[in-house]
Amino acid sequence: MSAYLRDLASFMAFLAGHLGGPASLQDLDNLKAADFRSWLAARANAGQARTSTARALSALRSLFGRLERAGHVNSAALAAVRSPRLPRAVPRPLDEKSAVAVIGAVATPQPGEAVDWQGRRDMAVLLLLYGCGLRIGEALGLTRADAEGVERLRVRGKGNKERMVPVLPIVADAIDAYIAACPYPLMADRRLFLGQRGGPLGARVIQAHMARLRSALDLPDTATPHALRHSFATHLLQNGGDLRTIQELLGHASLSTTQRYTEVDAAGLAAAYDGAHPRAR
Repeated sequence: MSAYLRDLASFMAFLAGHLGGPASLQDLDNLKAADFRSWLAARANAGQARTSTARALSALRSLFGRLERAGHVNSAALAAVRSPRLPRAVPRPLDEKSAVAVIGAVATPQPGEAVDWQGRRDMAVLLLLYGCGLRIGEALGLTRADAEGVERLRVRGKGNKERMVPVLPIVADAIDAYIAACPYPLMADRRLFLGQRGGPLGARVIQAHMARLRSALDLPDTATPHALRHSFATHLLQNGGDLRTIQELLGHASLSTTQRYTEVDAAGLAAAYDGAHPRAR
């Protein structure tokens, strides 16, 4: 809400200078598309990020929509203004060595300790992200019946879209080890992964564990649970996987979303070339 109010205040301040005085409801109703584009240009000239401007434009659309429903303004001019094109985010996966180190660190107890049931649980979750490409919400939404003793997972992802994902033996073994160690009853139709007190496991527990691993292994801040899913896709591509297959495994509705991983792979190839080719040094 505070960001929303700041964006609106900034727009009204712009209008005061643009129109030569504080804007009234009548002034807002009389605004043309060119006025809004002048505001966008002023933000760009001031060095405002496009993501920030897109958020501010969304706030304006919300305000003008409410004012129009109340019968005060016509928002047709604002509707004609396009949102700024946002830079496409490139996934930031871990390299293979770091991904393996994360899984190994979860599986390795502290000196003099055994891996407890929660450690086995966290390893199973992280392996589902890296070994099957699941989103953290998809992994935590699995039931025992979904995951125990299966060779393929039926995953319900975004938009309630279902996909089938192969289960690697190392992932299946991790799930079995967790089930055997869990001190709480695991019902077939209830959540597979449980928290310390026996309720459904929340994502924050896994995120906090990943943060500890990040610190212990000296990994970048981008080494999040979701980075393991990015790593799954990137490492498949680097080892000969085709985009259509990776799209199906990830549950992407559009191939263009999956194609982001080709940019990561190209960057890796360029780095390898620069580091290895004698004429690149």
